[in-house]
Amino acid sequence: MEKYVIHGGKPLHGEVTISGAKNAAVAIVPAALMVDGPCIIENVPDIVDVKLQFEILKEMGVKVTQLDATTFQTENNGVELESEAMFRRMRRLRASYYFIGAELGRYGRAKVAMPGGCNFGGIRPIDQHIMGFEKLGAFVRVDNDGYITVIAPEGLKGRHIYFDVVTVGATMNVMLAAVFAKGQTVMENVAKEPHIVDLANFLNQMGADIRGAGTDKITITGVERLHGGTYSIIPDQIEAGTYMAAAAACGGDLLIKNVIPKHLECISTKLEDMGVLIEEYDDSVRVKRCGVLRHTTLKTRPYPGFPTDMQPQMAAVMCLADGTSHITEGVWASRFRYADELESMGAHIKVFKETAIIDGVPELRGADVVAPDLRAGAALVIAGLAAYGRTTISQIGLIERGYENLIQKVTAIGGDIRLEEFVD
Repeated sequence: MEKYVIHGGKPLHGEVTISGAKNAAVAIVPAALMVDGPCIIENVPDIVDVKLQFEILKEMGVKVTQLDATTFQTENNGVELESEAMFRRMRRLRASYYFIGAELGRYGRAKVAMPGGCNFGGIRPIDQHIMGFEKLGAFVRVDNDGYITVIAPEGLKGRHIYFDVVTVGATMNVMLAAVFAKGQTVMENVAKEPHIVDLANFLNQMGADIRGAGTDKITITGVERLHGGTYSIIPDQIEAGTYMAAAAACGGDLLIKNVIPKHLECISTKLEDMGVLIEEYDDSVRVKRCGVLRHTTLKTRPYPGFPTDMQPQMAAVMCLADGTSHITEGVWASRFRYADELESMGAHIKVFKETAIIDGVPELRGADVVAPDLRAGAALVIAGLAAYGRTTISQIGLIERGYENLIQKVTAIGGDIRLEEFVD
């Protein structure tokens, strides 16, 4: 087993370059199944989830070639949709469900192992995914042995689909399935996150006809096939926000490169409320903090609101702010499992259902903590970098699901973090 060992209390200085967006990549890689001919995907993040997806594609029979550190080529010359090795990998992957939309759209059938990945203290439902597939004409069966089987014996047909709740996963998954559906599919009350737009742009680049991504109504006109092409994944909004939060918590002066500043506006605004200086450039942001952090209030909402995936990282910053801060979680109600870990580092946090009240403290102290999920783990890294003394973080595999070269990037900007083996 491995853990992170951090000696904190040092400001962060220098530059960090952001990788491709995890939340876009985990949908775009399965979408390569739908493409005829060579499909080249650039700016692919080197993270565990994406590696697993490429391994799944290989198990299915897709030819996968790595062209350079961040570029992959796929070529689908006929695949096997069911294999035990493939299913074993799927069970380790939260985003395995995107293979349903891709397989169903391309082949009219899909069988996928129930997804794994992060657990926020409850099960993420996929009822809206199922509703969308059924609206398109598919039959869905969820087996007791942990498989989802979806079949469209008469093919998929475009329909009007209204989602009961705004859901990123179902928006992207049903979009994948609808690409080849006969006629026109209209999806309303959809999510608007940047990675949804990125998936639509990828599919359109390969020959799909998708309009309205980024609004609450997406219209998809079915096509016969997708052709090969080249596409570059957008920068990772959440990775960028995590380093912004780290600079705010630790102090210093950090230039964060390869970003889309517009995607970061809600994060920038909240940090500015706390007294952090943010300067925006064409494809980078500068984050500088010298003085005392001010308390603030935030509520997570679907995009363009404050992202739930940044909530734990901001909580780590609020722990060091002057006064009392409040967080209301408007997306995943059980996302405060990091609270006990931060309290062991000297934070003062009270959680009441969907709300956390954080009384700022002058400093955090190092402790032995456990990452309960991906973004909570990132929050503990931030807290460890800001804390005085030695912090160890275990269950780091969850963190590495979403952050490329974390140790190298943090070390390059002045953080003292290393990997250490330990016996469980």
